[in-house]
Parts: sequence; structure tokens; C-alpha cells
Amino acid sequence: MTFVASFRARLIRSITSRYIRGMDLHKAEVNLVRRRMDVISRLARPARRVDIEETRVCDLKSEWLRPEGARAGKVLLYLHGGAYVLGSCKSHRHLVSHIARAGKINALLPEYRLAPEHPFPAGLDDCAAVYRSLLADGIAPKDIIVGGDSAGGGLTVALMLALRHAGDPLPRAGLLLSPFLDVTASGESAESRLGQDPWFDPADIDILINYYCGDSEIRNPLVSPVFANVAGLPPFFIQVGDDEILLSDATRFADKMRDAGNEVAIEIWPEMWHVWQLFVGKMPEARQAIARIGEFIDGTFAEGPPASPGK
Repeated sequence: MTFVASFRARLIRSITSRYIRGMDLHKAEVNLVRRRMDVISRLARPARRVDIEETRVCDLKSEWLRPEGARAGKVLLYLHGGAYVLGSCKSHRHLVSHIARAGKINALLPEYRLAPEHPFPAGLDDCAAVYRSLLADGIAPKDIIVGGDSAGGGLTVALMLALRHAGDPLPRAGLLLSPFLDVTASGESAESRLGQDPWFDPADIDILINYYCGDSEIRNPLVSPVFANVAGLPPFFIQVGDDEILLSDATRFADKMRDAGNEVAIEIWPEMWHVWQLFVGKMPEARQAIARIGEFIDGTFAEGPPASPGK
């Protein structure tokens, strides 16, 4: 049976493609793009029955998103996307609130430092500090899931690598949505999906990464985790769109996890684009994807070892 995207998905794909491709990233001023991203986010309301609590964690502006009936003592540390240059609580509050409600879990959303003002490793250092602050507050590693979309997915894996290297306890599991794991854009999907991706092409990645790190760092596993030794990492659940130029980032990482004997589940969604889950409430595919994330969180905290969705 051939998959056909919903009418709403096709409409949103068309509208957002024109908007994003209309921004000349070669010339766009970073703060202007950030403001536009935050303005657009006002169109998306947080999920119902989720309380939002503004706070500061490690001197970073942050938000706790607390759904009714959340599991006591369990935390999702969510690292927002935005190519290490964009993103905030405003831009991701909607998405994370729906994930928190679906997974019945309190979620912490920090605003780590962004490039170009704060290039690598500033953002990663912030994420590590926030994770360690949760441990200092008495949250056990086995009660924490770390997740993120796009660059936040890259930071999720980089954080686990940095924690492993430092000898810190690792979280229970990881969640990756359209993860940005290879800033060299060396995956085959950078070419094979070039005509299908409605938002990006590899030239866009080059522009943004110039803000984040120098050429000498692009194969650093903490910048491009697809090149990392993944031995000992916790289970991961990955969602990625089949039309993304970043598809290979996700599939290569999943292959490395399996080769290392680690648990990983990956879902490749037909006709979907980069972080389509952001449009929950606007299209059924986003709602369905977040329901699957909720199943993953449920399975992770069920009795026994973490489980993949549907198992």
C-alpha cells in the first residue's frame, strides 16, 4: 500500500517550504531570524493541562512543562533544535508540552547558549551543567530521558558522549527527532533527498555551521556524533522523515548503535520533512508521531529494561 500524506501535511509542507526557502540564509541577520522564529511560534499554543513554570537552571533561562498526572520523579531533559544558532523556550514550548503530556512526564527545556556569540562547546557545556544539576537535585540517572530535535538531537548524543568520557552516570534513554549528527553533510541523503527536502539543502548547513565551529572541529564526535564510538550508550528512540537531507544522519547512527550491541529503534516516516512533529495540532502525522513518543516513554519507565514503542 502506498503511503499518501494527509491534505493538511501537504498544505503545511508547501507553506513552510516557501517561507523557509524565502529566507536568504547567506544574507540573513541571525537575530532577525531568531525573532521571526519566535513570532511564528506564537501561532502554536501549548498542550492543554500542562503547567508552564519559568525558572533558571545553571543561570540559564528555562521552563518546566508539567502535565497533569505526570510520573513522580521522572524527567525529560529536552534540548531544542535550531542549528545551534536558533531556538528558545518560545519556539519549542508547544512541541515539548505535547511530548510531556503524551509521555506523562515533567520536561525541562533550557535555553543553552547559541552561536555565533557562543560557539562550540558552550552549548554542550550548558547542557552538561543542566544534567548534572538534575542529579544534584536528587533525580536519579535512571529516571531521566534526554532528547532533542535537529541540533538538539546532536547535543543529546554529544552530551552522552561527554558524560561517558567524564565518568558521569548516563541517563536511562535518549530521544532523537530528525537529529543533526553530521555537520560535514557526508551522508548519502544529502544528495539523494536534495530534490525532496522542502526546507534545506547542504549549502544551508554550511552557512549555519560556520557560526558554530571551525573547520578543524567538524569531524569531532562532539560536533558530528555520527563519527563517535557509541559503546555503552543507553537505548535510543529515533524519528526521522524520509524526505530529509539529514535522513542518513539518523540511519547511520542507528546502524552504529546496533553494531555496538546497543538498543535502538528508528522510525522513518514517509513523505515527512525535518521535525514535522512541530506541527502537532495542525496535521495528523505530527499527532501520531508524538503518540509514538509517548509509547516510548511509557515503555522506558515500565518495569524492567527500557522498551521500544509497541513492545
